[in-house]
Amino acid sequence: MRRVTVEQSGGPEVLKMQDAPVLAPAAGEVQVRLRYAGLNFIDVYQRQGARQAAEPPAVLGKEGVGTVTALGEGVGGEGVSGLSLGQRVAFGTALSGAYAESVNVPAHMLAVVPDGVSDEQAAAVMLQGMTAHYLAYSAFPLSAGDLAVVHAAAGGVGGLLVQLARRTGATVLATAGSPEKLELARELGAQLTASYDDFAALAREHGGASVVYDGVGSSTFAAGLSALRVRGLMCLYGAASGPVKTVDPQQLNTLGSLYLTRPSLVHYTQNETELRWRAGELFDLIRSGDLQVRVDKVFPLEDIQEAHRYIESRQTLGKVLLSM
Repeated sequence: MRRVTVEQSGGPEVLKMQDAPVLAPAAGEVQVRLRYAGLNFIDVYQRQGARQAAEPPAVLGKEGVGTVTALGEGVGGEGVSGLSLGQRVAFGTALSGAYAESVNVPAHMLAVVPDGVSDEQAAAVMLQGMTAHYLAYSAFPLSAGDLAVVHAAAGGVGGLLVQLARRTGATVLATAGSPEKLELARELGAQLTASYDDFAALAREHGGASVVYDGVGSSTFAAGLSALRVRGLMCLYGAASGPVKTVDPQQLNTLGSLYLTRPSLVHYTQNETELRWRAGELFDLIRSGDLQVRVDKVFPLEDIQEAHRYIESRQTLGKVLLSM
């Protein structure tokens, strides 16, 4: 099979194509012949040798969709229910390995993809969609009357989060880096939009935000704290612009007894039941037409370096996929 390996940390040029044997799945694993892999900003962090970086040589990629081609011991039959040869399955919390034509994934990380959901849609929502799901429904369970700031609202997580947040009855204040992206956020349901320079003032004009969903990090964090109402929550789930510097807890007090959380998808998909619940709700919304999944670009596996340069440009308008 073909796969992309990283033998040292660095820029996109360290991503190299190679041939490798297809290994049999271990006990508790499922072998998946991939159709698409999803690209995510955490892949960039790992390639650079930062967050959750694996020891090289490594195969990046936490998200993908494909067909079950082999079952490890204990999977199927009396083992993990609902998995069998030939099924379409998707995953978004694998440690690594999706930049390849075949990958072995722990069975509890897989969700069965139902009819009515395309491979592209499934690959686009397993990491970013389940992230948007836990943000809107678990990290801060939104409801009518809440004002939610959603940063990077035209991106993969942001575009899905805007839609899920609107379904709760909350008011969404969306931010983005261009008029085109702000228009897309409005099309997805955001009632209020603002640039990264102006969102905090607009939030305060409306009484302050109940929650700020911040996947941008360094460049937006301080303003986000000032946008919150008393006892509001800063939900810092990413760092696309760089990591946030040390926070003085007294600042949270001074700004209104604020809360701060730094969540991760893996902690909101703690077991097979929770993961399949989140994925299943997303798939149901896709099938009913109530959730738009925007695939921005699809790159062939051999163009992986170009694909990484594209997501690092922060010009994306939705999900970026790799095709095998």
